[in-house]
Amino acid sequence: MGKNFPNIVIITGLSGSGMSSATNAFEDLGYFCVDNLPLTMLSTFSRLLLPNTEEAIAIEKAALVIDIRERHFLAEFPNELRKIGKKLTPFVLFFEASDEVLLRRFSETRRPHPADTGQGLLEAIRAEKTAMREVREKADLIIDTSEHTVHTLRRLLVERFSHHEAGSPLNVQIFSFGHKHGMPLHVDLLFDVRHLPNPYFEKHLKQLPGTDKKVVDYLEKQSEVQETVKRFVDLLEYLLPLYRREGKSYLTIGVGCTGGRHRSVMVANKLGDALKKDNFEISVVHRDVQK
Repeated sequence: MGKNFPNIVIITGLSGSGMSSATNAFEDLGYFCVDNLPLTMLSTFSRLLLPNTEEAIAIEKAALVIDIRERHFLAEFPNELRKIGKKLTPFVLFFEASDEVLLRRFSETRRPHPADTGQGLLEAIRAEKTAMREVREKADLIIDTSEHTVHTLRRLLVERFSHHEAGSPLNVQIFSFGHKHGMPLHVDLLFDVRHLPNPYFEKHLKQLPGTDKKVVDYLEKQSEVQETVKRFVDLLEYLLPLYRREGKSYLTIGVGCTGGRHRSVMVANKLGDALKKDNFEISVVHRDVQK
C-alpha cells in the first residue's frame, strides 16, 4: 500500500487495544486529536477540515477517537461516515487484540470494561468484538496490537502516517560542559574528552574559547583528537537511526572536559557538523564556554 496522508483519521476498535497510544502518536505527527468525540459532532467537526472553510477555526488534519463508549456509536457510525464522506475522505483505523492480551491489559490496569454488564471481563471482551464487526468491516486499516509494545506501535504509525521518509524527525542536542562546574542532569549519551591534549596549558590558547580558530587548529593537529571525533561520529551514525526507529523524538548528547571551554566545545561542534550532513535535526549548546 502506497503512502497517503489523510487529513481526518477516525481511530476506533476494541477497548484496550491501543487507541490511547495511537492518539499520542498522531499528536506527535501534528494531528489535532480528540478522544471520545460524540458521534453526533462528527459532521460538525469535519467542517473545520474543509478547504476554504468559513468556520472561525480551521484545522489542517485531525485524528478522532470514537468507540463503544459513545452510546450512539454502533447504530449511527455507518451513516455518519457516509455523511462526511461526501466532502472528505475519512481514514478509519481499527485496533484489535487477542482475547488473552485484552484480558491481561484490563487486569493490569484494573479499569472496568465499557461493555461489562456483570457477566465478567471475558464475556465483555467477546461481546464488544461481536458488536464491532460492522465497524471493523469499514476500516481502511486494521492493526492487531497483540504483539506490539507502546514503542513499536508508535513506530508503526509514525512510519505509516509521517511525511518524513524515515518517520518523525529526531531532534538531537549536543551539549558541551565542564565537569568542574557539575554534571548535566538530563543527558542520554555522555562522552568524556578529558583524555585529549588540553589547550588550557598552552599560554597563547588558555584564555581563548574552543570556538576560536587557533584552538580548533591546535586540536585538529592532534592525531588522538581526530581519531576520537571519528570514532564518536561512527558510533552516533550507528545509534541515531536506531533511536529514531524506536520512536525517540529528542536526544541529548553530553560532551564533557575539565572546564567546558576548550576540548568539549570543539568536539561538540565537530560532532554537530558531521551529523548535520546526515540530515539529523542538530543543535549545539555550550554551557560553560564563558566561565
